[in-house]
This record gives sequence, structure tokens and C-alpha cells, in this order.
Amino acid sequence: MFDTLQDRLNAAFKSLRGKGRLSEADIDATCREIRIALLEADVNLSVVKEFVAAVKERTLGAELSGALNPTQQIVKIVDEELVTILGGETRTIRWAKKPPTVIMLAGLQGAGKTTLAGKLGRWLREQGHSPLLVAADLQRPNAVKQLQVVGEQAGVHVYAPEPGNGVGDPVLVARRAMYHASQKLYDVIVVDTAGRLGIDAELMQQAAKIKAEVRPNETLFVVDAMIGQDAVNTAKAFAEGVGFDGVVLTKLDGDARGGAALSIAKVTGRPIMFASNGEKLGDFDVFHPDRMASRILGMGDMLTLIEQAEKTFDAEQSAKAAAKLTSKGGGDFGLADFLQQMQMVRKMGPLSKIFGMLPGMGDMKEQISNIDEREVDRIEAIIQSMTPAERDDPKILNGSRRARIARGAGVEVSDVNNLVSRFMDARKMMSQLATGGMPGMPGMPGMPGAGGGARKAKQPVKKKGARKGVSGNPAKRGQPGGAPRPADGAAAFGAPPQTPEEMEKAMADFDLPPELRKMFGQGR
Repeated sequence: MFDTLQDRLNAAFKSLRGKGRLSEADIDATCREIRIALLEADVNLSVVKEFVAAVKERTLGAELSGALNPTQQIVKIVDEELVTILGGETRTIRWAKKPPTVIMLAGLQGAGKTTLAGKLGRWLREQGHSPLLVAADLQRPNAVKQLQVVGEQAGVHVYAPEPGNGVGDPVLVARRAMYHASQKLYDVIVVDTAGRLGIDAELMQQAAKIKAEVRPNETLFVVDAMIGQDAVNTAKAFAEGVGFDGVVLTKLDGDARGGAALSIAKVTGRPIMFASNGEKLGDFDVFHPDRMASRILGMGDMLTLIEQAEKTFDAEQSAKAAAKLTSKGGGDFGLADFLQQMQMVRKMGPLSKIFGMLPGMGDMKEQISNIDEREVDRIEAIIQSMTPAERDDPKILNGSRRARIARGAGVEVSDVNNLVSRFMDARKMMSQLATGGMPGMPGMPGMPGAGGGARKAKQPVKKKGARKGVSGNPAKRGQPGGAPRPADGAAAFGAPPQTPEEMEKAMADFDLPPELRKMFGQGR
């Protein structure tokens, strides 16, 4: 969603790189570019004016940090101001002193309230709560049925005494839900209310009656992040007519310009509490202003990535896989272990989403978006077509076995060969990194040529008449009397290549997948 804004801001900062001191003209030009970038992202005009003025004032009057150059200082100021307009601090649910805690969802029709109710219920269940979803949207066709289906998928109970489709009183449903929850000991109630295509008196009146009946601890306004300035106008109308405590942004994975996310907290004075960035029930989390600002500036979001990894990866299995990599030169790490780790990564979400959270990937958006998930499906099919013995020891794969595996996976034999070859190379590289690093890489501890690494063994005194040692000049190594040069194959993972031509040859021999090859500049 923020790709266009990210590109424009990066372009503005690039023009400043290499400058040891920024003049007032440089600052004016940069602020003008920031203003254009925000307006193109459909950010509210008053928010843009306030943001740019704050950046300019702080930049002109700032005492530059000795650890940062002027360009980095501007990026730091922009980052801090983005955090401010996004709400400042992370805001979570205010729990009732005496359960149940009541959460009411409000918003226009089509904003995704019903699906969000299921996502919120699932998130609450994962936090150790016992939530109850209440179907109080009795207007929209099949809204009650949709909530029941979503609740079943989320593993959360749904209270739906009325069939909906225009039948039933939503205020009465809300009242009965409160009694039901107290009897069944649910500690959180999530009330899904009806929406309209636009703001009208009937919508406001019904939402106000439900709110008066259930007296919610949190009233959350659910807004579609793709509708731009309309989201801000609707939020202001709801704030005046019904009132709400926080905002939930849905459809953050869309391709809109993202102006609503950057405007709504500042304009309404209410924090963004949650964000939904996908269609799956797990694509939902607490909104962190500092992490979102970091993503907008192309600095990644490592904290969210780590949290997702902690929820997805099995610590015991990962420790076993790491132990296999460090023993016997990595020979114990088989294709079954590789498949297991790959499946855990896939549970975190699409690969493009995972790569997008890594710092410095802003310049590789096109390559990341072109990653073909079907290639991973083919790798899984090939490995699953192997016997347990073949997965544990790929070295036993002869021609007939590879042909059988290719038929079972529905691929060519060359695909099996490429997978096995890439796996063996990658396993060797990971094993060397896990046990102390790649040979010949200076500056890494415990390796040849490493500064501050393992203590060198004492060299024996050279005796008179001893054989001449190997020349330090790479050009002389191939001459008579010199030591033989390593083969090209050894250069990739053993002795380092000595010339640019050898380096290029070594990289060409290391067969990366097509998408990663584009990232590293191969095959362009």
C-alpha cells in the first residue's frame, strides 16, 4: 500500500546523499518533495501541512548528531514525525475490571467488520481469553451466517439467536448476549453491528442504542484503508454521532495509496489499535506506529518478523536442525529437515511479505513481488516423492531413483538434479557458517585470515635448503615450481577466487533459484 510513498520519500533522500552540510535551499527542496509525496498518497491536507512544517522547523533548528550525517538526521526526523501522526504509542485493549470486557465494532458496510470480528476473536483466544462473538448485524443478507462460519473457522463461539436478513431487533440481541455471556463465563464479548452504504440517521441511531445497551469498554471504528479521504470523513461523522475509542484498519494489503492510515489518527484524535493485512484469519495484529513508520521509510520491520517467527517456529525442532548442521560437516541435515524448516517459513505468510519486512529490500520490490510461490510447491512435491532414506541421505540418489522421483512429483529429472545440487551446496555453506564461517572470508572469527580469530600455530623454523614455499603472487602459482591453483569448483566454497573472472565464474556455477538470481544481479 505504501510503495508509491516509499519510492517518493527515498528519491527525496537520495538527492541529499554525499552532502556534508545541508543548506536551507536543500531543506526547502526536500520538504517540497515530502509534501508532494504525501499529497499523492492521499493524505489529508491539514495533516500534510502540519507534518511538513514540523519536519522543516526541526531540521533547521536541530543540532546535528555527531553519529549521523545530515541526510540521516532528516530521515530520523521524518521517521519520528511519521510515528507522531500515526498515533505515537501502541495502544491495546482496556480490559474491564470485572469481566466480561465488551468490544463493539462499528463502521460502514463493506469495511470488513464481520470478517474482522472473527480475526479479533481468534487473536483474543490466542491471548488466553474466552471470547464470544455476537451477531447483531441483522440487516445485511447472510451477515449472521457469515459470522457463524467465520467464528467456526476461528474456533470461537457465536451467539446468534436471530436469523437476520431483516428479521429481529439488534438491541434486544445485544441485551440477551450480555446475560448469555455472564452465564457461560465468557470474559470478552465482541458485538458485530450493522453498517450502511453511507452515513445516515438510522445507522447512527441504531449504533447509539446498541452502545447504550452494552456499555462497551472499547468501541472500535472499522475502516477500509483503501477508500482514502472518505475514510477520514466517515470517521469524523462517527466520532460526532456515536463516538469511538480506537480505529481498526482493514485491507492494508491493498494497492491503494494509504492516505487513510496516515490521516485518520491525527484528524480524529483516536489511535489506530489494530490492523488487518490479508484475507486469512491470522492476518491481524496490534498496530505499532513506530514499525509502520519504519516500513514506510523502507527500513523493514524486524520486530514483527521476529514475533511471527517465534509464533510459527518450533524451538525444539529448530535446535535439532541447527545441531545437525554443526555435526559431521552438516551431513546429518537432510532434505526432510530442509522441508520441515521451509514449511515453517511458509506458515509465516507469503515469501514476498516476509522479504518485504527485511531492511534494505525497498529497492527490490519488483523482484520480491515476482517471487513464484509455485516454485516452492514443486520443491515440496519433489522432496515428498522421496523415500525417508533418500531424504536423509541425498547421496544415494542414482539415475533410476531420480527418474522415479521426477515421475512422482510431475517434474523433469533436471528439476530433481537442480534441487539436489542446490541443497548440497547450500548445506555445505550453512554448515561452514554455523561452525565458524566460510573459509577465506577475512574478518570472521575462527577462519583463515580472520582478524582477532583463533591464535595462529607457531611456524617451524625454515631449514636451509628446504623447498621453496608457495608464491604469494597469484600469477606465479601456475608457473613451474609453484603450487597448483585450486580448481574452479573449489573456488566457490573452498579457497576464494583470485581474479574477477574467477569470481564471476564461481557465482555463475552457484545455481540460485530464478527469483534470487535476479536479486543478486544474475541472469539480467
